[in-house]
Amino acid sequence: MEFGYFTLSDNHYENNPRDANTFISDITAEAIYADQLGMHSAWIGEHHFNSLGVLSSPELVLAYIAARTKHIRLAPAVNVTPLHHPIRVAEQWATLDLLSGGRVDFASGRGYDAREYEPFHVSFANNQGIFEEGMEVLKKLWSAEGRRIDHEGKHYQFKDVRITPQPIQKPLPVYIGSFSKPSIELAARLGYGLIVAPFAAAMSYGGLKQVADLYHETCAKHGTKPQRLMCSYFTHFYDNAAQEKAQRERQIRYYKECVIPAFPGDPKTAPPSYHYFIDMVKRLHQVTPEGLTENSVLLGNSERMTEVLKKVEAAGFAEVILYFNVGMKPHAQVKEEMDRFMREVAPNFQGKHQLRRAA
Repeated sequence: MEFGYFTLSDNHYENNPRDANTFISDITAEAIYADQLGMHSAWIGEHHFNSLGVLSSPELVLAYIAARTKHIRLAPAVNVTPLHHPIRVAEQWATLDLLSGGRVDFASGRGYDAREYEPFHVSFANNQGIFEEGMEVLKKLWSAEGRRIDHEGKHYQFKDVRITPQPIQKPLPVYIGSFSKPSIELAARLGYGLIVAPFAAAMSYGGLKQVADLYHETCAKHGTKPQRLMCSYFTHFYDNAAQEKAQRERQIRYYKECVIPAFPGDPKTAPPSYHYFIDMVKRLHQVTPEGLTENSVLLGNSERMTEVLKKVEAAGFAEVILYFNVGMKPHAQVKEEMDRFMREVAPNFQGKHQLRRAA
């Protein structure tokens, strides 16, 4: 199992002294440090207008990171595809794949915050259809092998288009970020990999194993080959009671100040395709520091984290991306915890990280 660095660039905290520019600089430095530590990948979220996160152009940040690293794979977490024309998305990420020597893992989702859609004049209520068609267009463009293609759809129409450059990976690895059954269905139908959040998997399906089973069943239904399964985890080390209290409170602060205001939790305004978020928001309102579990957070020492991740590995997940810089955790502490994880937890799992660490 491999391990990656993950951030949504959330900076929407009360009485927050950290400005967006500082945080983006910290994130960039952390991703470069992840390469030095032997991590497999860096997953950087796309958010707009400080509705949750502050990093709006992960492709530019990852291009900068690509030029300063040798091994780490480069991925959005996720590209909010309905906000962009799929031709432009295909061009940008194919270019990054070329310049990085084939290190792109592309991940796509439709987001969850209407405030990010409104200024772009994209329909939040209809974004499921826009998203699905956009993913079909990307698949056509990246697999065209230099051929010119036409597309006549409900949301996108074009003729005689060929993107240059083409991605050098054949095929370019693609993942769908999933909170819901339609996203799992889309990933399986198009032959894409899947990224899930454990807390969402537990709320919607019962756990990661159930998500893996549903994905494999849906691939079989469509006659597609299952691809890699990945999940994300909030990650906090502690070794004594005082540290435990601080880390648990840090995670709760993130839920209360960042996530709940961004998620669509009002049944009167949430589109039908987002109604499952209503229950998530309700549960997040009720969560307490003592109630945080392995369904959402890696908490504790290295032995405890290893124990939890062995279950994730047994469920069939090939990579876990780790969210360290959450809840206003200081940049220096983030780097310390990243280093500790790769020294004390990662060696308990087979993977390319062992060779990179040795080198």
